[in-house]
Amino acid sequence: MEWTTPVDINNQLERLWTKGRILAARMASQPLFPLVFPDRGLPFRKPDRSAMSERFEEVRRWIRSLEEGSRDKRGFGYDIEWIETNHRVLGRNRVPERIAIRSEQDALRLIRKDKQAARFDKLAGLIIGRFPVLAPWITRKPLLVLDHGDDWQSILAVLAWFCEHPQSGLYLRQLDIEGIDTKFIETRRGILSELLEVVLPQGPDRNQPEGAQRFEHRFGLRTKPTLIRFRLLDARLALHGLTDLNVPAVEFTRLALPVQRVFITENEVNGLAFPDVAGSMVIFGLGYGLELLSDAHWLNDCAIYYWGDIDTHGFAMLDRLRLSFPSVHSLLMDRETLLAHRALCVEETSRHEGPLARLTDSERSLFDDLRLGRHGERLRLEQERIGFGWVRRALGRIVGDGNVGAQAPL
Repeated sequence: MEWTTPVDINNQLERLWTKGRILAARMASQPLFPLVFPDRGLPFRKPDRSAMSERFEEVRRWIRSLEEGSRDKRGFGYDIEWIETNHRVLGRNRVPERIAIRSEQDALRLIRKDKQAARFDKLAGLIIGRFPVLAPWITRKPLLVLDHGDDWQSILAVLAWFCEHPQSGLYLRQLDIEGIDTKFIETRRGILSELLEVVLPQGPDRNQPEGAQRFEHRFGLRTKPTLIRFRLLDARLALHGLTDLNVPAVEFTRLALPVQRVFITENEVNGLAFPDVAGSMVIFGLGYGLELLSDAHWLNDCAIYYWGDIDTHGFAMLDRLRLSFPSVHSLLMDRETLLAHRALCVEETSRHEGPLARLTDSERSLFDDLRLGRHGERLRLEQERIGFGWVRRALGRIVGDGNVGAQAPL
């Protein structure tokens, strides 16, 4: 039926509930009720004069259905506000003009949310009793209060712990909060972050990393160290017999290894299979984490070669690396290599459009070719698709053929 029914009225109230407006009004000074249809964006569709004469029986059934759902019949719910019409054929008739819901309690009973609303009141009182500063947050996100209804005692205990230890420097695993294990915090990082942003003073560094470690950084916990993996390509450089190492980035900055050349490649297997090269090491697997190397100032004493994919993002990473190490050379990121392996190229799903200020003329020319599709639309040559004989020959031109060995043992 095109005219407003009791189901339509309930659906409108359900939408108000789902948006949190009914519960938010319990916290705010401006009441939501009484509600009148039509008013405040709440429609009330009713028969026009032609329907009254041409579909009179349908109109009567519609009126009866509204009456059956009203407060007069059920003892709660909505009231019908009537208007009298005087039709030249049908005479005087009383027709619904508006629907009014006088109180919040009527609305909650209509949509069967009265028990949830009472639970919300109890939870809101519990939260504000411990942290009054959270009252505005509760008003903004009342349904989230209900969603975590069984967790609030534990959530509040976590908030209290962080307020008492704002910069603990502990790993998350080390937090000793009675009745709460690490998993509880890990699986509720989202809501805990929101609440801690309110109850804690602003941290000294708001430029926080994204991802899993943001929570630890922001709230004074120790983070799992970021590791840098490298291989020493000359057995004479082995550290206590070790040539394949994975060390925390902060420790890597202090190594100052006696190497002449440093090769950097994104692909992990490329790093593992990199040929032996006298006086050299290879760093691999960092991707866009190249900035981790920026504090390793001892690398400035080495010749540095970066081997990335031949695509726009590969040149973007080369450009970023030169921000820390301006003299970095590119390796196997040239037009000759691209065209020799043209049949092995794939599609680059998204392009970096630049500009890139730290490329050489030849690099910028190839970058522009890729960006503008001169050798093919969205062309991308991944590092691992380049033949290893081609790799060894390129290294031989850098260090001399006698200083490049066979594939290093894995």
